[in-house]
Amino acid sequence: MESLDVLIVGAGISGIGGAVHLSKKCPERSFAILEGRDAIGGTWDLFRYPGIRSDSDMHTLGFAFKPWTHEKSIADAPSILDYLHETAREYDIEKAIRYNHRVTKIEWDSNAARWTVTVRKDGTDTVQMQCRFLYMCTGYYSYTEPYQPEFAGRDRFTGPVFHPQFWPEDLDFKGKRTVVIGSGATAVTIIPAMVNEGAGHVTMLQRSPTWFVSRPAKDALANRLRKILPHRLAYAITRFKNINMQAYFYGLTQRKPEKVRAKLLDMTTQALPAGYDVATHFTPSYNPWEQRLCLVPDADLFEAIKSGKAEVVTDHVERFDETGIVLKSGRHLDADIIVTATGLKMEIMSGVELLVDGQPRRVGQTFSYKGCMYSDIPNLASSFGYSNASWTLKADLISEYVCRLLNHMRDTGTDICVAEPHGVGETGEGMMNLKSGYVQRAQGLVPKQGDIDPWIVHHNYTMDKKLMRYGKLEDGAMHFYRAKGASNVAMDEPLAIAAE
Repeated sequence: MESLDVLIVGAGISGIGGAVHLSKKCPERSFAILEGRDAIGGTWDLFRYPGIRSDSDMHTLGFAFKPWTHEKSIADAPSILDYLHETAREYDIEKAIRYNHRVTKIEWDSNAARWTVTVRKDGTDTVQMQCRFLYMCTGYYSYTEPYQPEFAGRDRFTGPVFHPQFWPEDLDFKGKRTVVIGSGATAVTIIPAMVNEGAGHVTMLQRSPTWFVSRPAKDALANRLRKILPHRLAYAITRFKNINMQAYFYGLTQRKPEKVRAKLLDMTTQALPAGYDVATHFTPSYNPWEQRLCLVPDADLFEAIKSGKAEVVTDHVERFDETGIVLKSGRHLDADIIVTATGLKMEIMSGVELLVDGQPRRVGQTFSYKGCMYSDIPNLASSFGYSNASWTLKADLISEYVCRLLNHMRDTGTDICVAEPHGVGETGEGMMNLKSGYVQRAQGLVPKQGDIDPWIVHHNYTMDKKLMRYGKLEDGAMHFYRAKGASNVAMDEPLAIAAE
C-alpha cells in the first residue's frame, strides 16, 4: 500500500494552492493530490454555463503568492482556469496530481497515526493509500447532485429543462425564449450572457428579490499600477486595497444595515429604466449579507433588462405545462427552454465515509476549530473559504496553518494533532453565517460554532491572519501527541512541549 506524508483531496483552487504552500514550506514532505475528475480546476472546469465568471475580484480570489495580471478583475472561467494551470506548471504541481481518483472512505488509526484512504480509481478499481495528514480541498457542494426542488408538471414541458451545473454542450438558445428560475449568483451571470449571445428573450423568475451590487469588471488602479510597478508589488497593493474595501463594506452592512440598503437600492434604481418597479423586484426582505450579495459587473444584468431582451418576474411556480410555466398569480410564462438555477446541494468533504478508530464520525456533530479543523478528528484539515469575501483568502491562510502544524510536529517529534473542545458551549449556529437557502438546508451537515475562541468562526480576514499565521499552535485547544505505535507515550497522555 502506498504511503505518503500528506494527501490533498481535490485539485481545484484550494487544492492547487495547498500543494504550492506545502511544496514551499514543507519541502521534505511527500504528497499527492487526489482528483476525482479528469481535470484540474474544480468549479472553474465543472461549470460550463454561458458567462461563467468569478463573483469576487481576482486580486483577492487569486493566490497570495501568484499575481493576477489580466486586465479584467472580474474574470471569466476560462481565464481563471488558465491561471490555475499556469500556477500548477510554475510550481511543478502537475506531477503530483492523480486524476480519476475519487475518495470514498477515510479511516484514522490512532495507534499507527495514519489515515487509510479508500479510492475509486478510474471509476472501477478500488485502491487504498495511507498518509500521516489529510487535507480535504473538496469545496462545499456536491459535484454530482445540485439542489433540485420538485415542480409539478415538470415532465409535461416539451422543451429542455436542466440545472446550470449540467449545462448541455450542444444547447442552441439563439432566438429562443428562456426562463431562468432563481436570482442567485448563477442566474444573474447566465441572463446577460444569454442576451449578449443572441437569446430571443430571457426571464428571471424569482420567488423573492436578491441584493445586487454593481462594480466595474476592470480594476482601474490595478491596471495603472502594473504599468509602473513590478507585477508582484502592483498585485500586493491592489490586494491590500480590495481586502480592506471588502472588510469595510461588510462591516458597514453589520453596523448600519439601513444605510447600506438605501445605498444599494439607489444604485439599482439608477441602473434600471425610469419607473421600474424596484420595490417588487429588487427590494429583499432581509438585510444585505444576511444572504450573499450578488455581483453585477459593469451593470450587465441591468443593461440586459434595459435592452428589453430580459425581464424579472417575482412570483411562485404553480406548475409546468407543455409550453412554459403557470405562475400562482395565473400568469403564464412562455418558454422554449427552462433553466433551474435553484442552487447547490451542500456537501462537506464530498460526502466521504469517515471513521476514527473504527467508529463512524459525522462532521456535523463536531465543532469547527478555526474554521479549518474538526473537534476530536486528528490530522485532518479542510479548506473552507469565506462566504462574505473571496474564498481563497481563507483557503490560503488554512494552507499556511496546515504547514505550520506539520512543521511543529516535525520539530517536536509528535505524530498527532487534534483539537479538543473542553469547556466549549454550543451557539446553535453552524460555521457559515448566512441565511441563504442552501445554507439552511445543510443544517446538521456543517460543523457547529462554539461560544469561545478558537471555536468561533470569525469571517474576518484580518483576525484570521493574526490567529492562523502568527497565533500559538498550542493554544489550549490544539494538542499534540506521540502515537502508541511510535513511542511508549500513550495516546491520551499529552507531551510536555513548550508553547511557541
